[in-house]
Amino acid sequence: MRGKVWKFGDNVDTDLIIAARYLNTSEPSELAKHVMEDADPEFVRKMEPGDIIVAGENFGCGSSREHAPIALKAAGISAVIAPTFARIFYRNAFNMGLPIFELPEANEINEGDVVRIDMEQGEVIDETTGKRYKFNPIPEFMQELVDAGGLIEYAKKELAAQKEGA
Repeated sequence: MRGKVWKFGDNVDTDLIIAARYLNTSEPSELAKHVMEDADPEFVRKMEPGDIIVAGENFGCGSSREHAPIALKAAGISAVIAPTFARIFYRNAFNMGLPIFELPEANEINEGDVVRIDMEQGEVIDETTGKRYKFNPIPEFMQELVDAGGLIEYAKKELAAQKEGA
């Protein structure tokens, strides 16, 4: 994964990620049009597919809505990096296939920097500054969920594999 960084602060809640007024749909393409709108009304027009959000502590706090990681992924955000994530957002992100990375030094990365995430080495490389950061490893099962595209796709593949083996 490689992309331009968009920075947000501490305690970005799920209502800031996708406002409640848009929860009358769960259609990813519709949600994507409004992601981060209340934090930055121009965000969706400025960002490009593959870009990365770097945030402060407790990203995804608030309600347990699955719409938040769905909206981020559908908008084209390739990953979210933060020192900590709200626990339910953490699990929802993996269930939806959105890669997230816990990085204590996330605040050192600047908006506009280009970063690359090296899963094999467990590093975030800030190509703008040349700094390298080790992220907390993602549990193997959670990585399998991301690789499959989320929990539903993972379950479909597992079911298909079981049918082939039967």
